[in-house]
Amino acid sequence: MTLRLLLAASAGLALTLGGCNQADDTAANDMAAANDVTANDAANDMSTAAAPLPTDEFIAAAAASDMYEIEAGRLAAAQGSTDAIKQFGTMLQTDHKSSTEQLKAAVAETPSTMPVPEMTAEQQGMLDTLKAASGAEFDRAFLAQQVQAHQKALDMLNGYAAGGEAEPLKQFATKVAPVVQSHLDKARSMQQ
Repeated sequence: MTLRLLLAASAGLALTLGGCNQADDTAANDMAAANDVTANDAANDMSTAAAPLPTDEFIAAAAASDMYEIEAGRLAAAQGSTDAIKQFGTMLQTDHKSSTEQLKAAVAETPSTMPVPEMTAEQQGMLDTLKAASGAEFDRAFLAQQVQAHQKALDMLNGYAAGGEAEPLKQFATKVAPVVQSHLDKARSMQQ
């Protein structure tokens, strides 16, 4: 629904600006400001819980997310051009290995089974991008990916914590979400 609001606001802005054919900066600025408010509201809504994935899909997605983060962290520790990037990469490896162990323990308490972790095509593509980059280019790509991946993971975790089917996995999601939020915050702060 938030995406629909954002798209509707953007479409309204395009129609308003396109249909006016006026050089009235005030109207354009007012519409741009309204669009910024809508975009900020949409960004704030993204931090709320999304609809939960079915349990088996949640387990597979959480395992794939950890697998991607561990590998991206390994690359950052090896290829990062600054100590801060290298340290962040090491932290990601440690925290996401721990998350994987917690996920396995939670799955063991449910009728579900832990799948063999497999990254999505998108995650593999992001790793391929990192493998081909170096220096400051690597750092920029890595941080951009971390913001994107951690926002997706946070939405997934919050969604399952709020409305998932299996209580042990809901508890896992609730426990891991603050760690993912801290990674997201760190990646955003490092981009600046």
